[in-house]
Amino acid sequence: MNKLSRRTFAFGAMASGGLLAGCANGVGSNGAAKIDARVDQTLNHLYSTYPSTRDLAGKSVGMLVMPLITEAGFGFGGGYGRGALRVDGASVDYYSATKGSFGLQVGAQQYAHVLFFMTQDALLNYRRSSGWAAGADVEYVFKDKGENLRAETTTSVAPVLAVIFGQAGLHVGATLEGVKYSRIIP
Repeated sequence: MNKLSRRTFAFGAMASGGLLAGCANGVGSNGAAKIDARVDQTLNHLYSTYPSTRDLAGKSVGMLVMPLITEAGFGFGGGYGRGALRVDGASVDYYSATKGSFGLQVGAQQYAHVLFFMTQDALLNYRRSSGWAAGADVEYVFKDKGENLRAETTTSVAPVLAVIFGQAGLHVGATLEGVKYSRIIP
């Protein structure tokens, strides 16, 4: 009968740990259900607070809903959040948003945002990319003093409209510049 040495045990534990770590890819977990529940809550809040966004959603071919983005910075900064891409009211993919920044900054904040894809080409380009960064083709819809979101959707030619709302915290500004979206398996 062979005795198990410490070296054999340690090697076996490390090898099995590596194999088991590969199994933690999210398949079979309830991560998607959690994200979908947060997305539903976020959309309900958006539609009840800013009713004009229902029309915007109706005109879009898809929406990327990020229920919670958390940012913090002190010189260097970063942010992260997870959300779902909805097409015809159903979640078709899940994404993470990561953001990095450098400059004169101090503070932390949380906010939600929704990207409305207004053209089929914009949605297809987004879904086909391995990692998409918000750039010049994103137009911001913003809050005016009357607490209404203002978007000229009838005259806007932007393929993607971004709505940022629910800001909380002490950090200057909330934009999507430098945010990279990557598909995930929750």
